[in-house]
Amino acid sequence: MSDACAFSLLHIFNSTTDMRYIPIAVALLATTAVFAQREPDSLRTQQLREVRVSARIENIQRLRQIEGTYLWSGKKNEVISLQNLDANIAEKTPRQVFAKVPGVFVYDMDGTGNQTNISTRGLDPHRGWEYNIRTDGIITNSDMYGYPASHFSLPFEAVGRIELVRGTGALQYGAQFGGMLNYKLKQPDTTKAVGFESLNSIGSYGLLSTYNALGGKVGKVQYYAYYSKRVSNGYRENSESDYDGQGIVLKYTPSAKFSVKAELLRSNYLYQIPGPLTDAMFKADPRQSTRARNYFNPEIYIPSLTADWLISPHTRLQWTVSGVFGERGSVRNDNPATVPDTINTATLTYNARAVDIDRFNSRTTELRLLQDYSLWGQKSVLVAGVQYFNNDLHRRFTPNGGTTGPDYDVSVDPAKGWLRDLHFKTQNVAFFVENKFQISSRFSVTPGLRYEMGDSEMSGTLAYYDPEDLPTTIEHNFPLFGISAEYILSDRQNLYAGWSQAYRPVIFKDIIPGNTFELINKDLENAYGYNLELGWRGAAGGFKWDLSAFRLQYNNRLGSASVDENGTFYVLRTNIGNSMTNGVEIFGEYNFHLTEHLRASVFTSTAYFDAKYEDAQFRVGNENRDIDGNRVESVPEWISRNGLNLKYKDLSVTFQYSYTDNSFADPLNTVEPSATGAVGLVPAYNLLDVNASYRYGNLIFRLSINNLTDVQYFTKRPSFYPGPGIWPSDGRSVVLTVGLKI
Repeated sequence: MSDACAFSLLHIFNSTTDMRYIPIAVALLATTAVFAQREPDSLRTQQLREVRVSARIENIQRLRQIEGTYLWSGKKNEVISLQNLDANIAEKTPRQVFAKVPGVFVYDMDGTGNQTNISTRGLDPHRGWEYNIRTDGIITNSDMYGYPASHFSLPFEAVGRIELVRGTGALQYGAQFGGMLNYKLKQPDTTKAVGFESLNSIGSYGLLSTYNALGGKVGKVQYYAYYSKRVSNGYRENSESDYDGQGIVLKYTPSAKFSVKAELLRSNYLYQIPGPLTDAMFKADPRQSTRARNYFNPEIYIPSLTADWLISPHTRLQWTVSGVFGERGSVRNDNPATVPDTINTATLTYNARAVDIDRFNSRTTELRLLQDYSLWGQKSVLVAGVQYFNNDLHRRFTPNGGTTGPDYDVSVDPAKGWLRDLHFKTQNVAFFVENKFQISSRFSVTPGLRYEMGDSEMSGTLAYYDPEDLPTTIEHNFPLFGISAEYILSDRQNLYAGWSQAYRPVIFKDIIPGNTFELINKDLENAYGYNLELGWRGAAGGFKWDLSAFRLQYNNRLGSASVDENGTFYVLRTNIGNSMTNGVEIFGEYNFHLTEHLRASVFTSTAYFDAKYEDAQFRVGNENRDIDGNRVESVPEWISRNGLNLKYKDLSVTFQYSYTDNSFADPLNTVEPSATGAVGLVPAYNLLDVNASYRYGNLIFRLSINNLTDVQYFTKRPSFYPGPGIWPSDGRSVVLTVGLKI
């Protein structure tokens, strides 16, 4: 790179005194130094041309029937390889990363890349809390029985692949309806003692991002360590974000049969929350803000220790010990958009803000055994294990005891104290077993059982509740059954089917109002139900596909409905009945050659959802309204993503078109928006993205043009966090990434 370009970069970073940009500036300049040291052609020593051996890496794959101590035979699953994916990795844009997974609903409340809010099969996308979310097989949900959302934010530059298993695989890892979402970290280059990777991005709305990693192998020890930093001003006013994350992985392999791995991961971000909008505000200017003093800050640590022991060629044992520790701080004025945050004329200051502080202390240990054996002349496989949780969720809240200032500050006025100061402690043991019976060389059946038992106990103070009315103990005592089957049609085609029960325990939020706008039914019951699926997947020539039909039965569904009554807004949290989602998931991709060096592929990833309430009522005031047959909120009927990829030598360009159908915001299926914007129809939207990548030796260049036609849209009208109303998604943006790997 020329001296002029280097000078331009220096000028950009010298023009600000914001210390957040220092690590990013250093990383960007370090990368450009590679260019600066290149000699002119006239001085360069002539060398033989390098011989490169490469193979095409498919971006979407399937899990093998056995992965470590997991058994995936007959299960619906997808594996997304991020190594050569044309996508906006720096900001973790989900509609691009999960483009080839049919039915992924993306809750786009902001474009910071801090959280991945997705769901499948008509479930709630809030921080992915219907999934059992893992990194390298380690649970990262903040508290599976108290607050199952995942506040941990992993940089996607550190991820080698993403594994998504639908709910029929739940018996082996948890009881979640959604399934398992597992992020596998990149592996070090074991041929080197030291390897280095740097990925640096600059983009619209003040985006600056850097990711730097070291990895290698020394003797019997492998290591991988990374540092990530990302800042942006945000698409909307008052939506700045400041993220940093670190991780270190050490793996010791004294023999081919035994290894032990230690990991420590951390993420921390401060996000300024711009506030909800009404429909009129959104139409006038979707980038405007109604709040300047709202902030959200989770800092999460994930330590873990994993031991793998190949006891014999037929027996494998795995033991993990892990934890989720940290704190989530929040300070805000959480009134609807129709109530402005203004100066109090009596005090000549802003009103005091609400403060939430959650402290997570979740510990998990899991022992898993995989045993294969001969039965009826075929190899069958048994997987069994036990999982133990010990969690202590400490939640504190005050509605008006915070500061009156403009910055992030979770200090609380001692005179006002905490309105809520509660501990939610859970001890839970789960036993599970699945056995794959290989009936013939082509046909296998895998029945399974999971049994959960334990309880959650609540203690502490709640100023607006009579202590006698507090539910102090919630029991978990559930046997869950499942069965799956697989029939191999040919080397590249198979049929699969499965049925598996699932349940979602009543969690802390279901029991206790999170803010002054929530009312809670005290007689809540655990949700339970099942996943049922049937599919055909395979490949022939340049075409590959995965076609499936499913049913998700969700009984005792816990629902939130936004209600405006005589100008008063509130949210009612209750068991509103059952729901059934029937659907079809279609993935197809065709690869072909246009010329000797020009390859192309086209794909579609489309899902249809028929999500309806059944035997359901919703109480509004003193009236019980029958909502049987109403559509489930936040479930579009159609979600379709379609793309064209062109590859010419080391250049790859992907065009992606996404369509998401309209949806409702409440069980009453309200069409006309309310004054606050909290209920009403969520309109359908169409998006076009263009992503390109180019490799030159050890360098990689990526260009992302997101929302090319600058569509103004929103994906959901949330009824609780981050506030009732419309949360606009990002308009057009451009991101440029330069990477180096040596």
